[in-house]
Amino acid sequence: MKIVAATGNKGKIREFQEILGKMDYEVISMKDVGINVEIEETGTTFAENAMLKARVVASMCDYPVIADDSGLCVDALDGAPGIYSARFAGEDADDAERNRHLLELMEGKENRKAHYVAAIAYIGMDGMEYVTEGRTEGEIQLAEEGMGGFGYDPLFFSTEIGKCFGLATPDEKNEVSHRGRALRKLYEILVNEE
Repeated sequence: MKIVAATGNKGKIREFQEILGKMDYEVISMKDVGINVEIEETGTTFAENAMLKARVVASMCDYPVIADDSGLCVDALDGAPGIYSARFAGEDADDAERNRHLLELMEGKENRKAHYVAAIAYIGMDGMEYVTEGRTEGEIQLAEEGMGGFGYDPLFFSTEIGKCFGLATPDEKNEVSHRGRALRKLYEILVNEE
C-alpha cells in the first residue's frame, strides 16, 4: 500500500521508507503526488503539529497520509529546542548551524541528558486518524561525530546502543529511535485494524 509522507525532509522520508518498507508499505513524498505546500506548525505539541500536517496533505490527495513532528529535548535547556528543533538556530539555519548553536548553549553544562520525541499522525482512506509517539534517551556529546542520520544525530549519544546516532547504521538507529518506535506502534494499530 502506498502512503504519502507529509514532509519535504528527505531524512524523514528515508527513515519512513526504511522502517515501513519492511512492513510492506511504500512511502512516497507529497511532491511525488504533486503537492508542494509549506505547512505552518502552529501546534503547541509534537502530536498537534503532526496531525496538522497530515490533515492538510490528506485534504489534497487520495492516499493515506503519514506525518511526523519530532525534536530534541535537552534537560539542561528546560526541554528546548523541543517543537522548535528545526527553527532553533533561525528559520533558514541548516543542520550544521543548529548543531553549532546547541553546542554553544551547552558549553559548561554538566547535565547533558537529552531525549528525542516523535509524534506520528496517520489519516487513512476511511478518514480514521491516529497519533502515536516514540521516545529515545541519550546525551548531548561535546562534539559532533559521524555522518549518519540527520539533524542533531551527530551530537546525540544513544545510551541504548552505546554510540552516537551519527555513527549508527540505519538499522541500529531505527531499532531504538523515537521515529522507529512511533512507527512500529502505528503499524500495530493498522495491522489490528485490518
